[in-house]
Amino acid sequence: MQFRSSLESEKNIYYQPLPNEESSSPSETDLENERGHKAERKDKAPQGVSAHRKISINKYAFAGAILASTNSVLLGYDIGVMSGAVLYIKDNLKITSTQVEILVGSLNVCSLIGSLAAGRTSDYIGRRYTIVLAAATFLIGALLMGLAPSFTFLMAGRVVAGIGVGYSLMIAPVYAAELSPAMTRGFLSSLPEVFINIGILLGYVSNYALSSLPENKNWRLMLGLAAFPAVIVALGVLVMPESPRWLVMKGRFGDAQRVLIKTSDSREEAELRLAEMIKAAKGFTHGATSSNWRGQGAWKELLFEPSRPIRRILIAAIGVNFFMQASGNDAVVYYSPHVFQDAGIENRQQLVGVTVIMGIAKTTFSLVSALFLDRFGRRPLLLLGSTGMAISLAALGLGSKYLEQSDTKPVWAVALSIVAVCADVSFFSIGLGPVTWVYSSEIFPMRLRAQGSSLAISVNRLVSGIVAMTFLSISEVMSFGGMFFALALIMVVGTVFIYFFLPETKGKTLEEIGVLFEDKVPENERHFVS
Repeated sequence: MQFRSSLESEKNIYYQPLPNEESSSPSETDLENERGHKAERKDKAPQGVSAHRKISINKYAFAGAILASTNSVLLGYDIGVMSGAVLYIKDNLKITSTQVEILVGSLNVCSLIGSLAAGRTSDYIGRRYTIVLAAATFLIGALLMGLAPSFTFLMAGRVVAGIGVGYSLMIAPVYAAELSPAMTRGFLSSLPEVFINIGILLGYVSNYALSSLPENKNWRLMLGLAAFPAVIVALGVLVMPESPRWLVMKGRFGDAQRVLIKTSDSREEAELRLAEMIKAAKGFTHGATSSNWRGQGAWKELLFEPSRPIRRILIAAIGVNFFMQASGNDAVVYYSPHVFQDAGIENRQQLVGVTVIMGIAKTTFSLVSALFLDRFGRRPLLLLGSTGMAISLAALGLGSKYLEQSDTKPVWAVALSIVAVCADVSFFSIGLGPVTWVYSSEIFPMRLRAQGSSLAISVNRLVSGIVAMTFLSISEVMSFGGMFFALALIMVVGTVFIYFFLPETKGKTLEEIGVLFEDKVPENERHFVS
């Protein structure tokens, strides 16, 4: 199986102006004719124009992506806060290590429900209101956890919050990808990962700030505080525009055009983007490009009758999501205090303090990745991140193995373990962390994007839950050192998978990306790939 990879620079396209009447709704024929003159406009470029213009970020698209991505703070906060809160929950509620694993992993497993439902939901009610639904569901879960008088009540809150997390993980990158221009889509679609890491850091800081309170109150405050950002997210989303591609699929071309004018660098670019969307939407069966479209037939095409290009897209999307979580990153973050405790750090406040350093590293590198994603492309950052993780996990395994077999706790081994953990999460934040969300949201064709992304992210959450719920048990059998060596081997396999199965998508419109997975590239589309 071979894919066509492209690292080409931004294409310069010169457009014809939109009609002066802003209130008029464009006809489908006029918009499609605009796409037909695309190559001709390139040839008629004005003399003296630079072949590579500076990439600028549209403020309106940036604001929409920021608001959508703030939903991801909720997941990040939960990941970060649970790593410390679980230490106090275990003592306060007198639960076993197995119950700790179930408690931690249940949110990820239950997020499978939300991510599976999010595709059809977002096709039905729209991307924007699905984000509101995600925030409202997590709000209920956070309140249940903060007020939990028992382990059973706490588990109920985790289940509800998990469903909300599943919705948010699927919809935020899809919304950002559909709203963004091609040349800044990588940056804007990777913002959910940046906000996940900001949430993790906030969770760590919350742990550190509240750790001195009585143990019957501190963990409840740690978990319950997540309700406040959920309210802010739900209110902020109400001022966001709807996804223009969803509007096109509903036949609302005029509304889509108005959003595109605001999210494009020029009115001419808006017209071309709309023409491409209409062409991609055309051909939906049973009049899907209308107000009656609800994502009909998507699951059948994805699971039972996939064409060869769709099958390749599924392999790429599901594969990258599998390796994202099989890397064990979530488990390393959740159980980092246990790892550091095993390394010889006994004081709980010191344990939480070390996790704050780890959180700063994750947040910093996820932001660096987001800023350079559209410049260097998806593949280079994925390969760098997965290779770095393999080396870091091997070093962590070495340090952990030495500490396990040594009666003393030499400073170099403790330092190696701490540095290796920070390096592992940093390389994750460079590659698999942000790029997985971007890649999953952009490679599916428009008619399958919501439900295809839903399927891929469901695999993501399932693997994350399995790893989180078995990490401590497996580590007890084969030790932390053995576990980290196994994760390093998984990342070696993941690096090979990325190299052979993931083509480059940098700088392409969502409508152009599908060409990369075709058996043969049409003659008139060869300028899209190299």
